[in-house]
Order: sequence, then structure tokens, then C-alpha cells
Amino acid sequence: MAEIISVFGQMSYLGIFLFLILVNLSPILMPPTWLILASFYVLDESLSPAGLALVGATGATLGRFMLLNTSGLFRRFMNEERRSSLDKIGNYLKSKRFGFFIASFLFGATPLPSNMLFISYGLMKAKNIQLYAGFWSGRAISYYVMISISKLVLTPFTKLFEERMWGIILVDGISVAMIVFFACINWNELLTQKKLRFVKPKIWRV
Repeated sequence: MAEIISVFGQMSYLGIFLFLILVNLSPILMPPTWLILASFYVLDESLSPAGLALVGATGATLGRFMLLNTSGLFRRFMNEERRSSLDKIGNYLKSKRFGFFIASFLFGATPLPSNMLFISYGLMKAKNIQLYAGFWSGRAISYYVMISISKLVLTPFTKLFEERMWGIILVDGISVAMIVFFACINWNELLTQKKLRFVKPKIWRV
């Protein structure tokens, strides 16, 4: 990863932007974007934390836009009950004036991996500019904060990823589990009757 960062870093902000689009287009097995941005900053302190945050948020949002649209292709493999359940939460967010913006902003403002969020959006066929605006705003803020304190936090997190593949697999495994959990919730009953019930995947019914 260090060699790849070095190559793209030679193209300054443009290289970083292109690299982050590729990273965020992938649903799994990629390190956190803030960690990549912090690495660029540590390697080249002439880069501006604010500039990196804006470039990072834009590249991440564009990559996740592509991931969302790709994830939507897998909706046809879901049973009708699960599609209906996801549509319920999509319609609920749509019914609120800033529903998608707030949901995406609150998620984007944290350093949590965003693949699960956009895969879920893709499965519910969400089409709303608010979700991108909210995510971009949240990520721009969180990236700026993480880059600004990178010299304090980068070393501990680098140690976490010393066994790089195992660290990435661990984070992505948690993300996949959260996606499955989110998709299995019966949102119809949760939003209308305030009851938590799960939709059983087809494999459980075999």
C-alpha cells in the first residue's frame, strides 16, 4: 500500500482524487479513506489538511456513487419481503424533508466504513441528491479532523494494520455483518408498529 500511495502522491491532489475513487468503488478489502489521506499528509506535509479533506470527500463520494449504482443490480436476488422492508425505510427517509441528508451526514461525520451505507442505499434503490450532499459534508469534516490529528493517531492505527490483510478483513467482516443485519430487519413493522422483527434469508428456509 505504501508503494501505491507513493505513486499516486507524485500527482499531488489529482492522483489522490483518482486513487480514492478506486478505493471507494470497491465494496470490501480496502483500508479506511481517512487513513489513506492521513498517510498522504504524513508523507508530504506541503499538502493542506483542508485541501486533502475536500479532495478526499469528493473522491469518496464519487466512488460511493458508483458503488451504490452497482449494488442496485443485486436487488433482484432479494425476496419480495426483504425488498418491501428496505423500500419502507427508503420511503420513510424520503418523507422527511432532510431525511437522507441527515442520515448520510451523521454516518459520514464518523470514521466508520461507508461501504455498508451505500450498498444498503443501492439495495433500496435510493435516488436522492441529499444522500450525497450529506455524506460529502460529513466526510469533509471528519477527514479534516482526522488529518489534522494524524500525527497523534496514525501510528496506533498503523500498528493495528501491521498485519494489513487481517486488519482489513476484520473491518470488512464487521461491515458485511452490519449490512446483513440491516437488510434482515423488517422495516415495515419497525416503523409502523415499533416492533423489531427480522426477515429470514432464503438460505434459512431450505
